[in-house]
Amino acid sequence: MLGETVPVSALLPGDSPRLAGENVEHIRLLAAMHDLPPILVQRGTMRVIDGMHRLRAAKLRGDETVRVTFFDGDDAAAFLLSVDANIKHGLPLSRADREAAATRILRLYPQWSDRAVAAAAGLSPTTASGIRRRLLQPAAREGSRVGRDGRVRPLDGSAGRRRASAVIALRPDAPLRAIAQEAGVSVGTARDVRARLQAGRDPVLTPQRPAAEPEPAADDGPEARRRRLGQPSAPPVDWPAVRGNLIRDPAVKYAELGRAFVRWADGHVVDPAAWREFVDAVPPYWRKSVAELARSCASAWLAFAQELEDRA
Repeated sequence: MLGETVPVSALLPGDSPRLAGENVEHIRLLAAMHDLPPILVQRGTMRVIDGMHRLRAAKLRGDETVRVTFFDGDDAAAFLLSVDANIKHGLPLSRADREAAATRILRLYPQWSDRAVAAAAGLSPTTASGIRRRLLQPAAREGSRVGRDGRVRPLDGSAGRRRASAVIALRPDAPLRAIAQEAGVSVGTARDVRARLQAGRDPVLTPQRPAAEPEPAADDGPEARRRRLGQPSAPPVDWPAVRGNLIRDPAVKYAELGRAFVRWADGHVVDPAAWREFVDAVPPYWRKSVAELARSCASAWLAFAQELEDRA
């Protein structure tokens, strides 16, 4: 999209989710580009929704005009769009930026579910739930929330128990307090979930399950076992889409280590649907060893994710 051309002086700083403002090094990288992508602007206010780094780069190199794409919407919608745009491309938002954005989104839309807030802010549902608890929002006590699809769902404890079981499946030796914190449940709930899993039982208490869901049998197949282990139901991250955004980012595209990272990730990212056809290819006497290898790789990725978040 070519966008419309407007004078640089006509644009105003927007309501950016970046707590620390613009990054000078990133501005210089953008200033060296031949053609800057259009800046997203709220038409009614001429405030920048996405593209403050591009605007600063244009000013740095003395451009009198820039290309823009206009958005017609209110301030709340403009902020959501700003967060979404900054998550998907360009200089990534820090964890502090995303948590601050989630806090504001929860104040703007207290009826949204934790998963909807998490998707909007680029966080995990567990983190969004923790922020909600810190805010002590009334919506958490009203018995229902609006999900990402717009449907209203009642609240219960089953989601937290499934999150705890997923954490236990990935890190079976983790302390109960760490499991509870990551899953957003109490230590007592984490203890009970672990005990139920060790006994081969569903981590969700019977009254918390839908009435139509039958009690699982002792040996009811791999799909039911995955449900008992609380396999996350969130859609997987689309690596090709993330890769496309990464390689378009000047901070990655023009850095040797950045390009090396993309090549490395190409060989290590696993499509969640791709491994299923290989399960039967592993001989029975190798399954335990390969399972340990898979768990080791998962732990390495978790450590990598934790290091990225700590540095953010």
